[in-house]
Amino acid sequence: MKRLILSACAFVLIAHIQFAFATTSTDTEKLLNWAEKTFPQFFPSPQATQNIEPWLFRYYPETGVYAGVNKSDNAVYVLGGPWGNNPTLIDTLANLISQVDSSGGNGGIAACDTSNTLSGVSYSQSGNVVTVTTGSSCVVLPDLSTTNLCTVPSQTTASGIHALGSNTITSSTISGITISIPGLPDPFSELINSAANVKHCTINAPAGTENLTVNSNLCLDITTVFSKELGSISIPGVAVTPPITYTTTGTYKNAIVADCFATDAATITDAFTGEAWVKQDGRFVKVK
Repeated sequence: MKRLILSACAFVLIAHIQFAFATTSTDTEKLLNWAEKTFPQFFPSPQATQNIEPWLFRYYPETGVYAGVNKSDNAVYVLGGPWGNNPTLIDTLANLISQVDSSGGNGGIAACDTSNTLSGVSYSQSGNVVTVTTGSSCVVLPDLSTTNLCTVPSQTTASGIHALGSNTITSSTISGITISIPGLPDPFSELINSAANVKHCTINAPAGTENLTVNSNLCLDITTVFSKELGSISIPGVAVTPPITYTTTGTYKNAIVADCFATDAATITDAFTGEAWVKQDGRFVKVK
């Protein structure tokens, strides 16, 4: 009994540490993304976050500035440029995130509109490469319409650029569903992978879109999606043990096309006008 209690305590402690790290990591991404947009004179280009214990930080070669969070005290520091050669304490991460939130600041990245992103998904950008991750946690996917995690931000001018985006799944696994029918392929992985591989085309995409690459490493809780798709249908040989999770890695890339309406995209949006179309029965139907 004593060993069982100690094991349970250890499990709770480890879970708490992992949750705390996930929160620190997500908040760090949010803060540094906001800093890049708010203070471009110090943080002029999107950079990837590096992890060298106990630091989560970004380096900006144009200005020689480092900015990051010390995980030992969860405080934010800067180094280099006008701050000199010694780490300068700015404030605690919690205080700065509170200030960003209360000011209505955007902690997203330049390449993606993250205003309606799933809670628990973090973004970072280095040049034209975006990384989207859920870290060590699984986040709830409410439906299959939210599989596009890097939508193009609204544009103030019409660029005339049409960009077709496609996603390639490099690995995927589903847990919580066991199939014990010999010779039967996994239809559930196929269902989710098909949704994730749907092509999307953007009209009036921003310049540079053709070079955009989005790498994703995600764990999604698809219990709700599964329930919506199959309801209470019982399938012989298929055992469901919630939660049902879908772990996937993939790469999303854009290609410039002459006309979005002449592509095999499933959906189209106009980044300038806000209009949207969905392909139904082989033709695009305007839905917005």
